[in-house]
Amino acid sequence: MGNREDLLAGARRCLEEKGYLRTTVRDIATASRVSMAAIGYHFGSREALLNQVLFAAIDEWSEAVGGLAGEGETAEERFADMWDRKVRNFGELRWLWIANVEAFVHAQSSPELLAALAAGQRAARPHVASLLRGVPQSEVAPADARSLGSVQIALMTGVMVQTLTDPEQAPTGRELVAGLRGLAELLEDRSAARTPPGSGPADEWHF
Repeated sequence: MGNREDLLAGARRCLEEKGYLRTTVRDIATASRVSMAAIGYHFGSREALLNQVLFAAIDEWSEAVGGLAGEGETAEERFADMWDRKVRNFGELRWLWIANVEAFVHAQSSPELLAALAAGQRAARPHVASLLRGVPQSEVAPADARSLGSVQIALMTGVMVQTLTDPEQAPTGRELVAGLRGLAELLEDRSAARTPPGSGPADEWHF
């Protein structure tokens, strides 16, 4: 391999072992057995190199999403099984999801990285909506991407953080299905009293 490929491989090892925020230029150079100056020559900066490696790892994961498809007799069973698989995947690729969270934190002071993350999020909405609908992405309506896609991404992010924080208490697929059904019931209960936030106990709030 050339220096560029060595740097990519070394940066990947650093992401897996140290994460996004703690990986230094020296760490990458040591792992790659390439000079620190080569990072600037080939990629411009440490951040640019780590971003490329992180996005490539996310792309690899995205291409393997089909392997996380749920199995079961009913749509509910398949959805629950899909989430059980994703929760296991969060644990198996813990380094990737921690690096992803760290990159998001760093992006708040890096407009370039924030723009790249935003672009990836926009592209993900129709993609996940097409997977859920079981139709080609070209057939996903923009409104469906904005609604169904956004909700699925919100679930992905929230469940991922819960799993990384407390793996023993991560929600199961069936619990997520039950929670979604509960939310749907709340939204359909149009006769429910409307209690403004802060005016009563939390368990008495209604949408």
